[in-house]
Amino acid sequence: MTSENKIETPTRRIFLGTSAATLSAGAIALLGGQDVFAAGNPTDTKSDITILNVAVGLEYEGINAYEIALKSGLLNAQHVKAATKFQDDHKQHNDALIATIRKLGGEPVQAKTLDEYVKQLKVDQLKNEDDVLDLAARLELGATNAYLGVITVFKDPALGKIAARLAADEASHFALLNFDLKRPFSKAFAFGA
Repeated sequence: MTSENKIETPTRRIFLGTSAATLSAGAIALLGGQDVFAAGNPTDTKSDITILNVAVGLEYEGINAYEIALKSGLLNAQHVKAATKFQDDHKQHNDALIATIRKLGGEPVQAKTLDEYVKQLKVDQLKNEDDVLDLAARLELGATNAYLGVITVFKDPALGKIAARLAADEASHFALLNFDLKRPFSKAFAFGA
């Protein structure tokens, strides 16, 4: 494969910096399982696939962060159970995103190796359970804000609800992690900023 054809995992910064308007209503409808609606709306598939691939990259990061957390030996039984559930949610999100990319005729990005995520997430700095929970909370907050960034595209509130479902899962993960860390929300409108 030449470097021109190589699919790279996009970064969170690209996702947050990309205009939400480039994610079409058709792509979000596919993501929400509404194939009939999506078929009736033309999409700018290249932009849609790029943004959806960024989301896939974020979900891979979450899946692997929880894998690292589960293997760390730093979590108590309650947190092992929660991390397993949260990881499963990310896997389900990723499956839906990948299916959407394929329906649009695109090729989903691949996950990095676990060693790459270990380095990227600075796992060597995780010394105790609170460190692991803090990392997970920061990643969940970033994912929440990323998904909230695409909601404003929609004139039809039903389409915004589809994108909001992903943000809601991420926000609930963040809230539970924050609660376990005994950190109250510091302000109103804590998400989407």
